[in-house]
Amino acid sequence: MIRIKKSLADLLPREYLAAVVEAYQSLRGGGRETAEQLIHEPVDFFPVEYEDQLKALLPKTGQRIAAGLTETIDGAPTDSFRRATQLGAAPIGSRGWYRAGEDGKLYLTTKSEHYHAALGHDFPGYRLIEKAKKLGIPNATHNNTRGTITRYLEQELIRTANGLDRGGQERLEQILVSREPHVLNRVINLETGSLACEAAIKMMLASFYQSETRQAEPKYQGRIPVFLVMGDQAGGNTANYHGTTLFAQFLRGMWPTLAEAMEKAGLLKVVAVLPNNPEDFAGKIGHYNQGCYKTAGFLHEIILMNYGGIKLDRAYLQDAYKLCRQTDTPVLCDEIQSCMWYPDFYLFRQYDLTPDFVTIGKGFSGGTYPASRLLTTGEMDCLSQFGALVTNGQEELASLAYLITMEMVGANGWEIEANGAYYENSLRELAARYPEMISGIEGLQFLLAIHFQSVETAVGFCRIMTERGVDISAQTYKPDCPPAAITKLPVTADRALIDFFLERTEAALKDLSH
Repeated sequence: MIRIKKSLADLLPREYLAAVVEAYQSLRGGGRETAEQLIHEPVDFFPVEYEDQLKALLPKTGQRIAAGLTETIDGAPTDSFRRATQLGAAPIGSRGWYRAGEDGKLYLTTKSEHYHAALGHDFPGYRLIEKAKKLGIPNATHNNTRGTITRYLEQELIRTANGLDRGGQERLEQILVSREPHVLNRVINLETGSLACEAAIKMMLASFYQSETRQAEPKYQGRIPVFLVMGDQAGGNTANYHGTTLFAQFLRGMWPTLAEAMEKAGLLKVVAVLPNNPEDFAGKIGHYNQGCYKTAGFLHEIILMNYGGIKLDRAYLQDAYKLCRQTDTPVLCDEIQSCMWYPDFYLFRQYDLTPDFVTIGKGFSGGTYPASRLLTTGEMDCLSQFGALVTNGQEELASLAYLITMEMVGANGWEIEANGAYYENSLRELAARYPEMISGIEGLQFLLAIHFQSVETAVGFCRIMTERGVDISAQTYKPDCPPAAITKLPVTADRALIDFFLERTEAALKDLSH
């Protein structure tokens, strides 16, 4: 990692910090000198000694480094949570790439705590958040009093989503007031990715139904809204994942009798499109833009991490976007799981896509706070404030966490891309040596899935890896999707961590082959 040292003064507007100093003096009775030190004292984002400590811990992966808990508590979970919980791996401590479990073992977080810990645990750069707290900068505020940090972050998200450098202020100001289609220039701050996706879905629905009684007649009122979602290889709609709200669950085949009743009543329809099949997409978008039907939106991820890590082809998505433009079909690119794992923060920019909605979260706040965002356009800005918000979505310290993460990943983009490519190429080479067990590798760079020839092999592999302290899980429950092991290495992973993971992977494969 490139060594960077940043202070609050490097990340936040000067005028704002001057006002913070005055408030600090009045509210806390502190001296100006103390406040100025908190603002200007830099923090080393990735100290050499920190990196050395992480590398030194690699050989201890899977070993007991603490006594752990001999007695623990069950909590009060639902039955399904109780069945899924693995108490031994539950955290009692963490550091960088690692989690210490209740069983006292050291676990390598090669799933990045399900995308949350993009920079690993206890990332040193987040110490700036503690400095902000000491200055009295609050986290909670109301939707009507979005703080300066949150408003500044909104503009930074729009700047980076449009590919502007920091010198492009004039162009940024033009973008922010644009009403042109497909120009991302609006941000809604929400708590979770599910709510961010739901806000986009509601904006799509607003072209068919009034969200409030006093609104004008929607553009496509009277026609049946059709949502195009990524389907599984069997033609069903289980491959997509856009959160856990009721409507998002309709999209992936849950609540089937309720969804069927809504479809029979002519309220809406969900249609699955086959991954990387342009003919299927063209046929369905053509069919559902005639007669009583109208496509309400196309929702997709770029890497289907909930369906074997399948990567959608660039050409496939670009062709799909062209058809969406021709049929006035808004597009949601859901990057909750892929954002911040690539140099430009957003994978859609590498694909040269122009979505109408982009959902981001998880990796941006680095596990410090639940904080997702919906980026959208002036054209899609159609809901009232109470149509798409949560009362605690404007958290200032969560926004600061975003800015810190962006600073680190932005400074290390080349190294992240190089290490990600090294990991992908190395894992593909390893897989080629075990064709009797591995059918292929899917995904891109740090977000990769190992596809196995059988469910038994996938489960056995993940069992061995977990027993040896490598946090990895099998995905074996999706229709017509090869059984897979999902990996999501943190972006701070270097060659030492990657090589260690590859060695553990090959050792597990060799043990399985005996």
